[in-house]
Amino acid sequence: MKTDAKPHLTQLTIHELVDAYRAGSTTPTAATEAYLARIAAHDDKVGGYLTVTREEALAQAHAADERYRKGIPRGPLDGAPFAIKDVFCTRGIRTTCGSKILDGFVPPYDATVVTKLKEAGAVVLGKTNMDEFAMGSSTEHSGFKLTRNPWDLARVPGGSSGGSAAAVAGDLAVAALGTDTGGSVRQPAAFCGVVGLKPTYGRVSRYGLVAFASSLDHVGPLTRDVQDAALVLETIAGLDPHDSTSVPEAVPHYAAALTGDVRGIKIGVPKEYFTPGMDADVQRSVREAIAALEKLGAATEEISLPMTDYGIAVYYIIAPAEASSNLARYDGVKYGLRVPGGKDLIDMVSRTRAAGFGAEVKRRIVLGTYALSAGYYDAYYGRAQKVRTLVRRDFERAFARVDLIVAPTTPGVAFRHGEREDPLSMYLNDVFTVGADLAGLPGISVRCGFSAAGLPIGLQVIGRAFDESRVLRVAHAYERATSWLEKRPQL
Repeated sequence: MKTDAKPHLTQLTIHELVDAYRAGSTTPTAATEAYLARIAAHDDKVGGYLTVTREEALAQAHAADERYRKGIPRGPLDGAPFAIKDVFCTRGIRTTCGSKILDGFVPPYDATVVTKLKEAGAVVLGKTNMDEFAMGSSTEHSGFKLTRNPWDLARVPGGSSGGSAAAVAGDLAVAALGTDTGGSVRQPAAFCGVVGLKPTYGRVSRYGLVAFASSLDHVGPLTRDVQDAALVLETIAGLDPHDSTSVPEAVPHYAAALTGDVRGIKIGVPKEYFTPGMDADVQRSVREAIAALEKLGAATEEISLPMTDYGIAVYYIIAPAEASSNLARYDGVKYGLRVPGGKDLIDMVSRTRAAGFGAEVKRRIVLGTYALSAGYYDAYYGRAQKVRTLVRRDFERAFARVDLIVAPTTPGVAFRHGEREDPLSMYLNDVFTVGADLAGLPGISVRCGFSAAGLPIGLQVIGRAFDESRVLRVAHAYERATSWLEKRPQL
């Protein structure tokens, strides 16, 4: 129900908050204190944060106050209170990746995206909970605690960026950083009813991001609306000499692309993304969203992405294989956990890994090591890479006919804690999101309705490589033409 009540500071978007700072009606310190008070009051229920950096946040907010007082704010994020997924290195602040094997690890440097946010004047409230090493779809695989969905505390927030999504949905941060390897920004965004943007691979630096699967990891924002997502992406995108996979593409003025006009844009609707057994409320809401885009002037047509059926299988060979390589560095020697009592180096390493890694991480390490082992490499990893090329070609053929692809973000809504204990049923949550990761394409999830139980539903928009502007334009036009954002969870 629409209300004329003035929103609380913790309910404003980034652009509304910054407008208020510029108008002098509030200050970054007031907003930061409001968020810290709300975290203290409600995060014990939600479990969004692993670390709250109160003193650092207030110091950053005071500095932003002074800039506004002098009339020299740094830009559209100055003074905005952010949360950072605990997979990003943060100088002087504990970084765990949701794993006991890194409990107590304090990096000596910031990830590039964290540096860029700080340079833009953003206030870092703390580090958010996540599935251990980003391996999960529900944030039930954290080594420390559960995170709960603010719309229904008995349900998961999605994963692996569940802490970041829950923090934004629960008004515990105005925006947050997450990572998307198989859907870990878009899927929790859909479950929590926020905006989740995955840029093109190479658009945003991965330097200082603790790697899960290096050819699949993407950095992206979770925000309240599409305009905020555009503002954050413009801040964190760009070439980084520290990251050899970042691409020297010019960074557009993304906010300028939010014209509200989608006339003449050709949208493809993949028939493989509407599967038997998917939630009826999801299918209905997404079909209605496609009809709404047609009313706005977009043209739609059914397309086929025939390799969709192989996406999950390919992903769960390539991602664990890369994880097996990346996680070999956690040995108890250089940093993080070390379990004493080993009779030699091998015994110490074995004891440390057994105690430090959780069950899901161990499962994926075993799967990945097997796929890379002598005699099986060509049959599994080599073949998966070939099929990955076919997945990418599916998208290339589709984009020869259409400008964008629109589909459900997930086949269902947020499920209850403990409901998906079987790994395969958990992995199938990513069936509509892994394709864009395998192909390295930009995608966004925006709210497009609610289930009969009152849970948010996500609409996914996928674009050509480095065409985030058009992805944001269509998502923003749909968001502006509907009233879904008026409804908020009640903690």
